[in-house]
Amino acid sequence: MRCPPSSGRVILLLLASAIPSAAAAQRAGPARPVPRYTIEQFMNTTSMVGASFSPDERAILVTSNQSGVFNAYEIPAGGGKPEARTHSTTDGIFTVGYLPHDRRVLYLQGTGGNENDHLYLLDTTGTARDLTPGDSLKAVFVDWTGDDSSFYYATNGRDRRFFDVYEMPVATLTPRLVFRDTVGYQVAAISSDRHWMALQRPLTTQNSEMYLRDMQTGEVRHLSPHAGDVQYNPQAFSPDGKYLYYTTDEGSEFAWLARYDLATGRRDTVERPSWDVDFAYFSKHGKYLVAGINADARTEIRLYEAATHRRVTLPRVPMGEIRGVQISPSERSMALYVNGSRAPSNLYVLDLGTGALRRLTQNLSPDVDPANLVEAQVVRFPSYDGLAIPSLLYRPLQASVADRAPAALWIHGGPGGQSRVGYSPFLQYLANHGYVVLAVNNRGSGGYGKTFDKLDDQRHGEADLDDLVWAKRYLATLGYVDTSRVAVAGGSYGGYLTLAAVTFRPDAFAAGVDFFGISNWVRTMRSIPAWWESFRKALYAELGDPNGADSVRLYRISPLFHADEIRKPLLVLQGANDPRVLKVESDQIVEAVRHRGGVAEYVVFPDEGHGFIKKENNIKAYRTALEFLDKYVKEAPRVSGNSTR
Repeated sequence: MRCPPSSGRVILLLLASAIPSAAAAQRAGPARPVPRYTIEQFMNTTSMVGASFSPDERAILVTSNQSGVFNAYEIPAGGGKPEARTHSTTDGIFTVGYLPHDRRVLYLQGTGGNENDHLYLLDTTGTARDLTPGDSLKAVFVDWTGDDSSFYYATNGRDRRFFDVYEMPVATLTPRLVFRDTVGYQVAAISSDRHWMALQRPLTTQNSEMYLRDMQTGEVRHLSPHAGDVQYNPQAFSPDGKYLYYTTDEGSEFAWLARYDLATGRRDTVERPSWDVDFAYFSKHGKYLVAGINADARTEIRLYEAATHRRVTLPRVPMGEIRGVQISPSERSMALYVNGSRAPSNLYVLDLGTGALRRLTQNLSPDVDPANLVEAQVVRFPSYDGLAIPSLLYRPLQASVADRAPAALWIHGGPGGQSRVGYSPFLQYLANHGYVVLAVNNRGSGGYGKTFDKLDDQRHGEADLDDLVWAKRYLATLGYVDTSRVAVAGGSYGGYLTLAAVTFRPDAFAAGVDFFGISNWVRTMRSIPAWWESFRKALYAELGDPNGADSVRLYRISPLFHADEIRKPLLVLQGANDPRVLKVESDQIVEAVRHRGGVAEYVVFPDEGHGFIKKENNIKAYRTALEFLDKYVKEAPRVSGNSTR
C-alpha cells in the first residue's frame, strides 16, 4: 500500500477497513486444556543476539544469557555446543565481534544497568582490557575501516553531552581523534576508504537533518535541506565508496531506501515498500545488500545482489521469521536468527552457494512444548474517534465463551515504540496461565506511518490514553473475555500509560502493573541523561519543555500529582540504577498511594537499570506480576455481564 504525500488521513481509513470481526478474531480454534508452566521453565529459555563470524569462518560469536547473565559465546559454524568466552556473573557483556585477523573479541559492558558502557578487548587467554577508561563516560562502537587495520568508536569522555569519534589501530591500540562534536550529531557511517563520514542531527522525533563530512578537509556538506517534518537516516556507504545509502520518509508516510551519489549529488530510489525500511547495510566486500522492513509489526528481511539489485530468495524457516542477518567475510555464508511468537531466536547458518540451511541452537526451554504456546494475531480495533489501533492478540488455548477469561493490556515503551510479533516469555507466561493479552500499539506508536506517529504529540497521557479504554471495549466483542477483570501493564513509557490509566481512568481497569514508568514528567524531562543531548530538544518538541509553558501540561498529565485518584491495586517494579526513569519516580508514586491507604506493591532490583537483563531478576519480576494479577484480577469477584467502562 503506497500512499501519496497528502494521504495521511487516507491511510488511517484504510487501516480501519482492516479491522477483523469478532468472529474472525475467534478463529484460533476451540479451547483445550494445556499444562501450566512455571516462570522458571519459561526463563530456562536462552536469549541470544548478535552474530560475528571468526576470521576463518569456523565459529560464530554471539551474546547469550545461557548462564543467567549475558556473556560472549562461541558456536562452531558446523554445529556443536556453545563455549563461553566470558564469565561475568554480575553485569551483562554484549559482543561487538571478532577482530578481523585473530580470535580476540571486542565487547561492551556497563555497571549495574547504568548504561555507561565501556569498550573492552578480550584476548585469547581470557584477559580483558578496557579500551575506553574513565569515569561516567559512555562508549559506542561505530565500524571497522575498509582494510580492517583499525576501528572507529565514539565516546562522551570529553563532554558528557557530545560523542567524539576516534580511530584505534589494532596494532597499537592508541586512539586518534578524528571528529570532535560540539553540535549534537550522531555518527551513522564512515566510508571504507576513510574519506567520508555520514552524520545525522535530530531536530524532533519526526524531523532530522543529514550531513556529509569530508574527513580529510573537515568540510561538512548539508545533504537534506527541506521544509516540514522529514526524517533522514544515513545507513551505509557502498564498499566502493561511490554512494551513501540512507532512509527517508520524504513525500511518503513510510521510510524508504535511497542512495546519494557522492560525486554528482544525484539521488536514486533503491527500495520503496509499503512499510518502513528500518535498516540497510552491505556485506563486507559489497556483494550483498541487506534491508529490513517493518511489515505490520513483523520483520521482513530482504537480500539483494548489490550489483544488479536482484533479490536473493531466502529459505523458508520453521516457527517464525528471519530476524538478524550477518554475512561472512568471504560472502559465502550467512548467519541468521529465526524468531516467532512460539519460539525464541535460534541461530542458523545458510550456505549462499548451495542454499543449505543448518540450525545451530535450540533455545526454547526443553520443558516447554511450543504447541502449548500462543501464536500472536495482528488485529485492529476502532478507537474513540474511529481511528484503527493495531494490536497483537494472544488468546489462551484454554479460553472459551463458556468460561470467560481475565485479560491484560500490554503497553510498549517509547513514546514511539512498537509491540512486534516475536517471542515474549512474559506474555506467553500470562497467556499460559489463562490471561488474554492484547499488546496495544496506541496512537503515537512507530511503524504505521508518520501521520499515526504524530497523533499523540503534545497530547501524551490524553489522546493515547483512551485508546486503552477502547481496547477494553474491543476485548468485550471477542466473547471469551471477562472485561470486569482487565488489567493494564507496561514498561517505561508503557509504565507511564499504566500509571495514567489507573490514575486518570480510575474505574476502567482492575489493576496496574508498572515496570519503571514515569510518574512525574516535569522531573523526568529535566533529568534526561547528558548523553541524550542530541535528542533532548526533539523530546521537548514532542512531549513539552519542562522549563517553559509546557510545564503546566506536564504537571497535569503526571500521575504523581493526582495519585489520590488511584483506587485500584498497583504493582511497581523498578531498577535502582535506572538513568532514564529515576528510582525516585517509583518511590514517590508508591508512597503517595500507600499514604492514602491504597494497595501499592513495590519491588526494587538493586543491580538493574532501565529494563531487567538478568534471568534471576526477570524470574522474580514476572512471578511477582502474575501473583499480583492472580490475587487482584483473576481471583477478584466476577461481575455479571461484560463491563466496558
